[in-house]
Amino acid sequence: MIDNPFDQGYFNSDDLNKFGFKNIGKNVSVAKNTTIIGLENISIGNNVRIDSGTIIAAKSGFLEIENFVHISAYCHLACKGGIRMKSFSGLSQGVKIYTITDNLSEPVLTNPTTPKKYFKPKVDKVELSKHVIIGTGSVIMPGVTIGEGSAVGALSYVNKSLGSWGIFGGIPAKKLKERDKALLEQEKEINLN
Repeated sequence: MIDNPFDQGYFNSDDLNKFGFKNIGKNVSVAKNTTIIGLENISIGNNVRIDSGTIIAAKSGFLEIENFVHISAYCHLACKGGIRMKSFSGLSQGVKIYTITDNLSEPVLTNPTTPKKYFKPKVDKVELSKHVIIGTGSVIMPGVTIGEGSAVGALSYVNKSLGSWGIFGGIPAKKLKERDKALLEQEKEINLN
């Protein structure tokens, strides 16, 4: 049988437990062409899948992923300030989450190649509560918490925290309508472990 170079495949929980992650749960799949820096700062719960081309930069800071989480292809997670993804949350293709950004409101230099005394970026955590879904191509900025059950539409820019059980979209994201909580009944049928 010939190996197919176009099918990179996934590492499973057994593989991942050998690599030095802080924690790996059961039934975890990570695409083999995912770029991950800072394994020791990353905890992944049960039933999690991370798809191809995703970049996770956690050399400093942390990434905590709970259970039943999906990170679609080509996402970027800059974890310096810390990222928490609660159970049943997910990122659609190409989502960018930043916990560090240049500080443009102060008279300081930008970019990390400048001496530290001149570089004062904004660093703050991002938290996605349970049942949060982020649409394709959206950008989440430092200091944002998205409340339980909220959905963010494709190509949205989220620079402020969002409440629970809403559907949000736009640049910047604003509430468009309420989200139905009926999905909570389905959650009760699933064993979270």
